[in-house]
Amino acid sequence: MSLSIVKTVLPGGVVQISPRGEIDVDTAYEVKEAVAEVLAKGRPARIELNMRLVTFIDSVGISAMVAGFQTAGVSGVKLVVTEPSRFVHRQLWVTGLLGLFGAPEPYFAGTNATEAKTTGV
Repeated sequence: MSLSIVKTVLPGGVVQISPRGEIDVDTAYEVKEAVAEVLAKGRPARIELNMRLVTFIDSVGISAMVAGFQTAGVSGVKLVVTEPSRFVHRQLWVTGLLGLFGAPEPYFAGTNATEAKTTGV
């Protein structure tokens, strides 16, 4: 499976980068490049890496996310992860990096995070 990335400008100068597919040794560079492209065009208020549609991420993909976080930080821009898929959430938790990316709650298809917390889904 390949990776596609959509960039969207949200209200308040926030740029959302939404990868879809697998982030692995073959595609991880695309995540780093997407962050670099956003920063090359200006300084957004924040960059949100929406990981809802990421089905797989390996250690190279995690490294690319960390590199993007560091690149954004050097430019004075905060990079956070939003709506991580359960797989991505687990990988960030296992590697101890969940807090680095803003400790996002995992995305639950068909329900919202508050409902999922109270029902234990």
